[in-house]
Amino acid sequence: MRKILLTLTLLVFGPASATAEDSPNAVIESSVALLAEQLDGRKDELAANRKELYEIIDSILMPRFDRRFAAQVVLAKHWRTASEEQQARFIEAFYRALLRKYADGILEFDPGMITVQPYRGDATKKRTRVRSTVKLDDGSKVAVDYELVKRKAGWLVFNVVIEGVSYVRNFRAELDSEIRASSLDAVIQRLEDEAGISAE
Repeated sequence: MRKILLTLTLLVFGPASATAEDSPNAVIESSVALLAEQLDGRKDELAANRKELYEIIDSILMPRFDRRFAAQVVLAKHWRTASEEQQARFIEAFYRALLRKYADGILEFDPGMITVQPYRGDATKKRTRVRSTVKLDDGSKVAVDYELVKRKAGWLVFNVVIEGVSYVRNFRAELDSEIRASSLDAVIQRLEDEAGISAE
């Protein structure tokens, strides 16, 4: 269930048509509509065609996900000691691995599950949070927050917080332990293998 929740929230960020003038809430709401449109009547087809499924998710996620900032936050202190080549490889590998890891859950996406709450933040600040609830099959509701950063291109998502649990912090702790036990290069290679980058 956690995997499905994270999938539903991590992969509904921003159509390419979103602009800098869009409110943080508008970015999320329009993205939900776009994802619903892309999946409508095609879930069985896409379940059998992974390549096209990845392409659809990528087309929605890429324009409104700050890959570099998310990667920098996840690597934390390891980012500062990484070479430019390692940083670039990690950004791409981390993003592609996430995309593939949560692709299955996206097929269970139902726009009726998500209710975006009225915006109560300060859109003039560089970072903000959009709050929503996701209704589960048993009728219970889970709080899901989206953390966004403002760039020249508009609002970009870099984190999702489910019931107070941050996916960025979780990945940071997990990868920090792995890097300490092996090396940054080994972690990058694992992510590249998971994402199929080495074989492409």
